[in-house]
Amino acid sequence: MRSRKPIKAAQTHEDHSVTTLELFFDLVFVFALTQVTALMADELTWHGILRGVLLIGLLWWSWIGFSWLCNLVRADEGSVRHVMLAAMGAMFLIALAIPEAFHDLPGGLPGPVVIAGAYFAFRALHLVLFWLIAAGDRQLRRTLIRFSGSMLGATALLLVASQYDGRTQTLLWAAALAVDYGGTYLIDAHGWRFHSAAHFAERHGLIIIVALGESIVAIGVGVTELPISWPILVASVLGLGVSSAMWWIYFDATVHYGEQALASAPRETRTTLARDAYTFLHFPMVAGIILLALGLKKVLEYVGDTEHHQLDDPLKGIGLYALFAGAILYLLGHVGFKWRTMHRLSVSRLVTAGLAVIAVPLVVKVPALGQLGVLAVLLAGLVAFEAVRFAQERDELKHGERHA
Repeated sequence: MRSRKPIKAAQTHEDHSVTTLELFFDLVFVFALTQVTALMADELTWHGILRGVLLIGLLWWSWIGFSWLCNLVRADEGSVRHVMLAAMGAMFLIALAIPEAFHDLPGGLPGPVVIAGAYFAFRALHLVLFWLIAAGDRQLRRTLIRFSGSMLGATALLLVASQYDGRTQTLLWAAALAVDYGGTYLIDAHGWRFHSAAHFAERHGLIIIVALGESIVAIGVGVTELPISWPILVASVLGLGVSSAMWWIYFDATVHYGEQALASAPRETRTTLARDAYTFLHFPMVAGIILLALGLKKVLEYVGDTEHHQLDDPLKGIGLYALFAGAILYLLGHVGFKWRTMHRLSVSRLVTAGLAVIAVPLVVKVPALGQLGVLAVLLAGLVAFEAVRFAQERDELKHGERHA
């Protein structure tokens, strides 16, 4: 008698591409990232920024789990799609509760508890589905058992954190993410499974697009209730230019050499490379974009709100640091990614990040519009330099097979 399969799922192959359900899944994360940006803007303190980064870390770790799972089975077929939709529901609850992640509002349900409970439900759905599709693969199931320890520890700490406030709550959140991230890193990556380099690279490229979309949304949100003016138009164009440069930095070449490195890596090291280069080194890129979005939002408020700010007022304190630190973190993520995938140091991006660090104290008294202009010039300069310096290499990278 033939044994019944534990779950109906369609296995993926090397040429697998991202499904529409995965794109639909990402829409919840668009909303969640918007909520995080708004939360940091409302609590523009170092403590508030730290809490925002912790929330980004929680969202990233949630999203990353399904990027691995859907590399093994199709998201839009069989029982997998039902679990994906249920996980979307759990993530949507987290996104709705983000404004109360650390400060519960009077009345209604306790926001911190809602987030802890919904996060546990999301992670449990992921783990159970992974367990079912791993039927017959003893090594993968052993890896999942070890993985479950860090997942349960992290969610338990989040639930404990919901009973506290202030610094204690923040420290418990940090401990929860440290357990989740650290536990995963310590697990032998050889126990995971990996089918398609093309799908994995495309999937992570799309989440970068999602984050960049938030940077553009932040420009519009910053001036939603303000009358349109020349300063707003100029700042908006400069902000779009910064976002466009960050798009070019990733999608002109990075996405291609990342995919090629994964595809050419030996099977015994491919999962370790995918974990390091994508699961871990893409996080500073996404976090950097969200911090940049916060900075862009504050610049637009400064140049547009003439009742509270003059046009020659500089962006001060955390708003200025978020604007430049976001770009710096993004560039450093790229430096690490290129080193891990190609074993090459991206000197041009490292130098640009260094110049951005130097620029911050130099533009402290420069009007907000000028501060944004300086960042735009730095990133545009990087794009122009790399477009000329590596033109032939990039052409061969993207079109080598066509020319062969």
